[in-house]
Amino acid sequence: MKRTRVLEYVHRDSIVHRLSGCSKLLCFLIMSTAAMFTFDVRLLIFIMALSLVVMYVSKTKFKEISIALIYILIFLLINFALTFVFSPQFGPEIYGTKHVLFAFSERYTLTLEQIFYQISKLIKYLSLVPFGLLLFLTTDPSEFASSLNRIGVPYRICTALSLTLRYFPDVQRDFTTIHQAGQARGFNNGKGAKLVDRFKGVAGILVPLLFSTLDRIEVVSNAMELRSYGKKDKRTWYNARPFTRNDYIALALCTIVLLLVLYVRFFINHSIYYNPFI
Repeated sequence: MKRTRVLEYVHRDSIVHRLSGCSKLLCFLIMSTAAMFTFDVRLLIFIMALSLVVMYVSKTKFKEISIALIYILIFLLINFALTFVFSPQFGPEIYGTKHVLFAFSERYTLTLEQIFYQISKLIKYLSLVPFGLLLFLTTDPSEFASSLNRIGVPYRICTALSLTLRYFPDVQRDFTTIHQAGQARGFNNGKGAKLVDRFKGVAGILVPLLFSTLDRIEVVSNAMELRSYGKKDKRTWYNARPFTRNDYIALALCTIVLLLVLYVRFFINHSIYYNPFI
């Protein structure tokens, strides 16, 4: 059975895939800046809706991001709970009002303001998740490295990042191969096994996986050394893609969203927060 790999580049014919890696990186940075500058839930919902539209246009399938989404949602739920545990009165302090829904104790009172703040914070994170995933799923690692180098990042760092992104699918494929080989030899470390046996099975996979990864690193390092990699201060890129009209349109739309966020923050809300309780 074919398994979906996490953060693996999948080539498709979509307008998002045809954008330059540099423009996609800049769009992600612009939209991240826009989301960082506001806690206005109206703007955050708009950014999240826009990100979902872009993901739909990119023809990305849900199964390709389902595993990453599960980990992200678990992290967000933990963050949601810890926010209330450590700052249960932060919402009322922000909005200046206090509508108590339920009182657990004198310190831990569930208020409408706290719920609204935490939901706004949750939407803030969720609005950027699709953009971040699309940056990796729709950009070839070599082109992504060339994009970073184009905006001033040293090419040695760019190459290291490119190789790291290329290793993700390889390591996942080796893990699956070793796991299936163990099952073929009679080791029951699949879904039907006990939890302890599954942990033992994973521990048995990590050792050969580590050695196979080290062997691959040695092969790549030797190949780069034989080609005198790093001798020059600059280098060219085979997968560099020039800007097109669509790249400039995408950058212009993201810039408009950022300007809208700044206008609402400084001239309408006069604050980073949107207060519906006044």
